Amino acid sequence: MASTSESAGNTKKDTGSYTDGSIRRHVIKLSGVMVIGFFAMTLGNLVEIFYVGQVGKFELAAYAFVFPVAMSLNALTRGIGIGGATLIAQRIGRGITPAATLAASHCFLLTMIFTLSLAILGQFASTGLFMLLGARDEVLSLVVSYASIWFIGFPLMGIAMVSNGVIRAFGDASFPGYITVIGPLVQVLLGPLLILGWFGMTPLGLDGAAWTFVFSTSCQVLLAAWWFLGKHHRLAASIAGFIKTSRTILKVGVPAAATNCLQPLSMVIVIWLLADFGTTVVAAFGVAARIEAVAGMVVVGISAAVVPLVGQNWGARKFPRVHETLRNCYLASHIWGILAAAIMASFAPFFVNLVSDDPSLVSAAVLYLYIIPLSIGFMGMVIIATSAFNAIRIPGPALILSASRLMLVFVPLAMLLGTLVGYQGVYIAIALSHVLVGLISWIWCDRRLHTEESKLTASEGSL
Repeated sequence: MASTSESAGNTKKDTGSYTDGSIRRHVIKLSGVMVIGFFAMTLGNLVEIFYVGQVGKFELAAYAFVFPVAMSLNALTRGIGIGGATLIAQRIGRGITPAATLAASHCFLLTMIFTLSLAILGQFASTGLFMLLGARDEVLSLVVSYASIWFIGFPLMGIAMVSNGVIRAFGDASFPGYITVIGPLVQVLLGPLLILGWFGMTPLGLDGAAWTFVFSTSCQVLLAAWWFLGKHHRLAASIAGFIKTSRTILKVGVPAAATNCLQPLSMVIVIWLLADFGTTVVAAFGVAARIEAVAGMVVVGISAAVVPLVGQNWGARKFPRVHETLRNCYLASHIWGILAAAIMASFAPFFVNLVSDDPSLVSAAVLYLYIIPLSIGFMGMVIIATSAFNAIRIPGPALILSASRLMLVFVPLAMLLGTLVGYQGVYIAIALSHVLVGLISWIWCDRRLHTEESKLTASEGSL
């Protein structure tokens, strides 16, 4: 493994730089690889929910209860990854690769401590948690059993997820896609064996889906370990300065984690609101949200270009390239938003019927897929702007934007429209909150970047 005294002369062969060359080409490469990876991941989830749908409606409802909890824990862990990736990207932009290598090592140690602690807590708290979310009777039993297995794989997933951001920050745009794709591939291949009992195996039902998750994340971690330990030697065998590095990571990581958690928290609120309309509507939301996630993950993939590109160029003080990055990402997000809305308008019934043929479930799920994709481009603007704030290590505005979207826009609208219109009103509130906060995010991010540039230029000019 590399030591912290590793010479900077090895930088060019082991890492890549985004401070030169075509911004559009960098955006396309970074986004393209991650879009493919995220698409595979969400497609894998869709295939899995198809398998679970063959088992029964109660299993689908239990699966829906797990979704926001898993997203919340992922969001907390991703915050650490964002804090580490922004630090690494800026150090790479400044040409101090040994310091970036040490930061990566400390980021992984911090991730392991955090995820193992949550996994242990989750084993003891899952029953009370899912009861609080509204799970009852058979659904509660199913979801608790699933969660007890899922928490075994959670630390592995955390390491794999953080690895993707760290590798991108080092300048490798391609390899994170391989890590992302291998998980869904294992998921799709093992799913029918463990869930449905193909080829003579004992069918495990929903528990089979949980074990599939454990095996798929294990494969992702092994692939990431090969990149860091075998291919590029990008881990330092040192814990010197771990506390100091952790504080630097968490300065961005904690607000980023809070920001990330607001999205799954909004899903918890959605499920809580929809629970009053019955198990069928909750199950329909679980199916539709997974399908819509395929489209939504594309804009998440586009936003994945922001932290490494903005981080490195901000560190190198190449501000025009920062703005060009954001313009390209905003444009790509809206182009995809239009295409996604058209696709869902044409094929939503077909997608939902692949999972369930229950008429009430299909009707509720299809309506969701007609409404929400109309706002995907604006949702992308929020994600891109918050990623930019994190990339320059000023996470406060990102947290404010996400909290405002949830508490000041979505919740009031959802409660009002849910009362007036029914569960359809909750769907409309989701779309409207994306549009409004997307526009605000774009304006605020642009203005704040110019302000910070002026401060940096003035302070460095006075030295």
